[in-house]
Amino acid sequence: MRVLVAEDVEDLAAAIATGLRREGMAVDVALDGNAALDRLACTRYDVVVLDRDLPGVHGDEVCRRQAADRSGSRVLMLTAAGTVRDRVEGLGLGADDYLPKPFDFAELVARIRALGRRPATSLPPVLERGDVTCDPGRRVAFRAGRRLELSPKEFALLECLLGAAGRVVSAEELLERVWDEAADPFTTAVKQTMRRLRAKLGDPPVIRTVREGGYQIGEP
Repeated sequence: MRVLVAEDVEDLAAAIATGLRREGMAVDVALDGNAALDRLACTRYDVVVLDRDLPGVHGDEVCRRQAADRSGSRVLMLTAAGTVRDRVEGLGLGADDYLPKPFDFAELVARIRALGRRPATSLPPVLERGDVTCDPGRRVAFRAGRRLELSPKEFALLECLLGAAGRVVSAEELLERVWDEAADPFTTAVKQTMRRLRAKLGDPPVIRTVREGGYQIGEP
């Protein structure tokens, strides 16, 4: 899952990003509204964690533009104001969910995951292809009933492949979806992580390499 955290309190933004990365998400950070819009113009995010009171371009305007773009990114709005009227206003701007500060981090993660299951084409809570299953909410994956012990990046690769529902996924797309903006586009991270994932999935092989570096899970 690719997440943008748009929060002007730098320590809070860093803490949220660190926690979400530990949950296996790829996270970018923007400290003001201008930076958030710049990142949204270049990258498709599954979820945007958006502080309503951003400096520069206000969070409300970022939310409006994001909703107008129809990019498919879901917006979770954060604010210190937690009245019903504030929540109604935030949702009316185009936000998909609303979480008042202070919040429990476990709830933030649960809400992000719930929004991530609602992309433009809705995904089921448990992804499955052949004898491979993946439950992103519980962070568990199985093959033929055998639980797979996967690293966060291995799990994220498997989640992306299963979420593609048989579509060929390019190495570039996997790099964008699983890693963050700091990733070197010439890195071999995708190949190395894919090799480890294939080894843990075992035989017979279930992930195919196709079309000059693309990957597909299950039958064509």
